[in-house]
Amino acid sequence: MKIAVVGTGYVGLVAGACFADSGTNVVCVDVDEQKLEKLRRGDVPFFEPRLAELVKRNWPARLEFSSNLAESIQGRDVVFVAVGTPPNEDGSADLSHVLTVAEQVAKAATHDLVLVLKSTVPVGTNERVTEVVRKHSQHRISVVSNPEFLKEGDAVNDFFKPDRIVIGTDDDHAFELLSRLYAPYNRQRNRIQRMSPKSAEIVKYAANALLAVKISFMNEIAHLCDVAGGDVEHVRVAVGSDERIGMQFLYPGLGFGGSCFPKDLRALVRTGDELGVKLELASAAIRANEMPVRTLVAHMEEDLGGIEGKVIAVWGIAFKPRTDDVREAPAIALMQSLIGKGARIRATDPQALETGRERLRMLGLLDSVELFKNEYDACKGADALVLATEWNEYRNPDLIRVRELMRGRHVFDGRNALVPQAVADAGLICRGMGRPRCGT
Repeated sequence: MKIAVVGTGYVGLVAGACFADSGTNVVCVDVDEQKLEKLRRGDVPFFEPRLAELVKRNWPARLEFSSNLAESIQGRDVVFVAVGTPPNEDGSADLSHVLTVAEQVAKAATHDLVLVLKSTVPVGTNERVTEVVRKHSQHRISVVSNPEFLKEGDAVNDFFKPDRIVIGTDDDHAFELLSRLYAPYNRQRNRIQRMSPKSAEIVKYAANALLAVKISFMNEIAHLCDVAGGDVEHVRVAVGSDERIGMQFLYPGLGFGGSCFPKDLRALVRTGDELGVKLELASAAIRANEMPVRTLVAHMEEDLGGIEGKVIAVWGIAFKPRTDDVREAPAIALMQSLIGKGARIRATDPQALETGRERLRMLGLLDSVELFKNEYDACKGADALVLATEWNEYRNPDLIRVRELMRGRHVFDGRNALVPQAVADAGLICRGMGRPRCGT
């Protein structure tokens, strides 16, 4: 089978490389020729474990890169649309890229094909795209909704071992074609779930919203533990032991970020508003997500006697481990708040130094931030240390060395990733999220 994937971001490049690694002939299309040239050299423009290896292994035998969409779709059975849907000012998803690609594909098509919407789009988009392709093509172009469920930092594994493959279509031929395409990832048990396009469009938003709600709820429970004097770690383990609830996404911290949860929640709420449905829980999760950073800053002001003039070491810039993505990263929001109160920042991250540098520059914060490759260098002369992203590299550090390098003794564990007593035994004072202060 021959396919084209339009868009070489997180979703498009992962899909293209993984399909190619399973024997499918793939051409990835993007308007950025410089980016494509880097990809041909095996230089992936973002960090995602194993992805560069797949690109290098499959180019050029099964994986090609092109900036010419019209040529790229010729002879292709399936064309995936994996372009961005950034938020508009009102929170709705900007579908201009999706609709433009649909029109270009329709105009260039010389045969019947299946057009698959991989981008995250609001309910009703399939109908809009179908109208576009019917207007601009005489060929039979079936539009299918096939949302992605990839976790940044584990996207390749998620693609090869999916927990579900959602195919939203009323077209039997399109369904059979995609079922064959996904067959290599559907061998142990049937993971394919067929449904209407509208249901498929809602699934993606509903899944992300529910996960975000779980995160926000546990962060509120952590705040309650702070005030009441409980330990959220004990609460988390006991609550998660109920098999109806489970342990996943019950870890309190600085809140969620990245390119999906914040954007998708706002788009879901906006879609509900447009349809006259108030999604109160999703709206509350958005508001609650702002609380953890405020809470941590308040803890720091209390324990440090103010922020003005303090030097703060920050471990972690990416919104989560195993990625260099800093979009809506809580660590960035934390640094912005601390700088606004007069602090200077010494920050580090295993993968997100360059993306973090660019984001801080865009926000006008870079003059107040020094960036370091090594976490211990970031601690030199610091009045306090904040663990903002729970990279494995930060879970069991040399705390004696940290104590010797720092000017102050306060460690604020924004992800509850450290062992509080170990921090205290090193002569430091540990304060987590929803956990009692440890050390004197």
